[in-house]
Amino acid sequence: MNNPQIFRFHTITEYHRAAGLPNPAHPLISVVHMEDLNKPLADSPFSLIYDFYSISMKRVKNVKFKYGQQSSDFDEGVLFFMSPGQVFGVEFEKSAAMHHPEGWMILIHPDFLWNTPLAKNIRQYEFFNYSVNEALYLSDKEEMMLTTITQNIEQEYHANIDRFSGSVIIAQLELLLTYSERFYQRQFITRKAASHEILTKLEDLLADYFNSGTLALKGLPSVTYIAEHLNISPGYLSGLLKSLTGLNTQQHLHNKLIELAKEKLSTTNLSVSEIAYELGFEHLQSFSKLFKTKTNLSPLEFRRSFN
Repeated sequence: MNNPQIFRFHTITEYHRAAGLPNPAHPLISVVHMEDLNKPLADSPFSLIYDFYSISMKRVKNVKFKYGQQSSDFDEGVLFFMSPGQVFGVEFEKSAAMHHPEGWMILIHPDFLWNTPLAKNIRQYEFFNYSVNEALYLSDKEEMMLTTITQNIEQEYHANIDRFSGSVIIAQLELLLTYSERFYQRQFITRKAASHEILTKLEDLLADYFNSGTLALKGLPSVTYIAEHLNISPGYLSGLLKSLTGLNTQQHLHNKLIELAKEKLSTTNLSVSEIAYELGFEHLQSFSKLFKTKTNLSPLEFRRSFN
């Protein structure tokens, strides 16, 4: 089987030309309408790498999109985000013609954000690192709101460029990202069954890890390790936990560790040093510091409270 063809685009202009579109009106930001894409870049599965950000609202029938090991279809209107350098795969359904795509795509070169707060703040939006199967499913009202903002961006860079244009577009992008953050929080809540299923799998995974003795050998599992075993991206796991518990993944792990420490301190005769070792700490001071931060008591003070 041949490896999928890889297309890497360093600039937005390069992408426009490969997609058969006119040169962008602005070299650093562009709104692409999916209906203007008459054909895919290749007839067989291929991968895309952009050296710029993309925000896509797409509906494409009979096509599977793949990011990492996860794949999903875009039959419904969904919003998907990509950071520069990520790999995005496209696979076609067998014996099925590609339906004419609908939707839009905003392409933003990092240079456009230079010298603005968004250049730094954009990294705080974890959904740029979500997998494709963790895309944002929009209601009709939400889709209309984001489409209106996208139209405002397009109109602004097509108008006469002046010293206010960049600020206006940045403000619109920030508004779109803020709404997207709100809609993701809504999705975590409205898809409670799926969210709580992930939480249950997380608890089972941690219980198996703690009971296997791996904790003493390797310490706490990394966020990446947990996400891979749950078959979701680290960013999505953190966002889901924040929505449901108010804690990110690392904080959740520390709380579980402290629960286990309390159990050992109150029900065994192991020394504090032995307990620290069993919990994966190389240094007693590190364990004592974390324990006191979480409980306002030292391990010995906590143990004495049971005597």
